Amino acid sequence: MKFKDLKQKRWFKILGSTYILILIFFAVWMIFFDTNSYFIHKELTEDIEALEENKDFYKAEIEKDKVFLDKMNDSNEIEKYAREKYYLKKEGEDIFIIENEDSLQ
Repeated sequence: MKFKDLKQKRWFKILGSTYILILIFFAVWMIFFDTNSYFIHKELTEDIEALEENKDFYKAEIEKDKVFLDKMNDSNEIEKYAREKYYLKKEGEDIFIIENEDSLQ
């Protein structure tokens, strides 16, 4: 098949049009090479979704901390927390820490 015969085909006339070639070039440029390409947009959307999940997590953590701080306003709760978490004791008091075999793992 010669180039002359190829030029007579309907699909070649449509795809060979200057406007169509410019449109195809523009579409390829926008999808792959532009700074706002599809792939960059997709990556940024995934980043936004991950940040939204982090935001929800940290909001929940802030609420838990607020509840904890409200609870710590009571001096009895502070003493209880210090004894449980940091093994603090009063003067003249002995503390015995008992660990079960299954809690060591």
